[in-house]
Amino acid sequence: MLRTACTSALRAPSHRIVLTPHVATRLLVATYPRAFSTDTALRNSLSAKPADAKAVQGTEGLHRKDLVPEQRKAEEKVLTTTDVATEQPPIHGDWVLFHPVYSDGELKAVKVIHREPTTLPDKIARTLVTTTRRCFDWVSGYKEKSEPPALNLSLEELRKQGYAMTDHQWLQRILFLETIAGVPGMVAAVLRHLRSLRLMRRDAGWIHTLLEEAENERMHLMTFMTIRKPSIFFRALVLGAQGVFYNAFFLSYLISPRICHRFVAYLEEEAVHTYTRCIADLENGRIPEWENFPAPEIAKDYWRLRPDAKMVDVLYAVRSDESTHRFVNHSLANLDYKSDINPFAFREPDMHVKGTKLGFEREEAEEYVQESHKMLGRH
Repeated sequence: MLRTACTSALRAPSHRIVLTPHVATRLLVATYPRAFSTDTALRNSLSAKPADAKAVQGTEGLHRKDLVPEQRKAEEKVLTTTDVATEQPPIHGDWVLFHPVYSDGELKAVKVIHREPTTLPDKIARTLVTTTRRCFDWVSGYKEKSEPPALNLSLEELRKQGYAMTDHQWLQRILFLETIAGVPGMVAAVLRHLRSLRLMRRDAGWIHTLLEEAENERMHLMTFMTIRKPSIFFRALVLGAQGVFYNAFFLSYLISPRICHRFVAYLEEEAVHTYTRCIADLENGRIPEWENFPAPEIAKDYWRLRPDAKMVDVLYAVRSDESTHRFVNHSLANLDYKSDINPFAFREPDMHVKGTKLGFEREEAEEYVQESHKMLGRH
């Protein structure tokens, strides 16, 4: 049973979080910062506030007036008639929601790991994922066999016997997976948004992270769509699968958000496994069509890849994203969805944590929240 001290730090009261003495172990501080304001002292507190709480500059997000004086001066420059035709106002920020950009070391740090279900809700989630994966495998034509007994088979023979997949088969598997993977984050975000409106209280930081997950999965789909356009039949399968899955997940989230987040985390475990196998096949020469295939331009922009990035670099980045979703959803499933704060509202651990650890337990989430407060308080 969790101690009361743990509960007090994770819940979302109207007062500031009180640091508890029992927390001793310090987590890694290498993180991806989420800059909601240019002044860290004015950023949101990680404790949720009531709707009528006093607001300070930067409380609800970054505004152009929060820019440093030099940037504001550039934006507020008085244009002459001639300037209007020749000068455009500067653009700040990205065109997508927050998402990590990985170093080479982080890309290689991801491991295939699995959380054994111990409770009944976890076992239900795992059983549902197993069933869902079998359906996905059947629809997308995905096959996974162990190494063949004879090691001297040609690539053509390996593919004919089902020990290796063609680039076309891999793309079909990935495209179908990504059309479904973007559903849970959006459904959960919508339901939490409606809950916040219905109860007239703040959400404690969950909505943004869930929307980021949904968009991230959609960007995976947009990336692979530049390589191959699905057929009408494939699109019809996606239409049916999305309709069934969206409504099923919607109803399930109303019943048990915890099981749903665990379900997504187990699903992401499967995704990490799939992309790891794809990377291994590519690096071992089993997908020669992709060995020198250049990364799509949208991928270079989204993940800030090198100009000469190849397909393998895209796969490593996508796998790291899936590992992030695995980590985040296992963590959220360990929290009290009604009142606990989202520990990733301001920053996320780097891939040396997310890629090797199966999420935060509740006490670890408490410690991470407290560490975030300390980091923000230093500035």
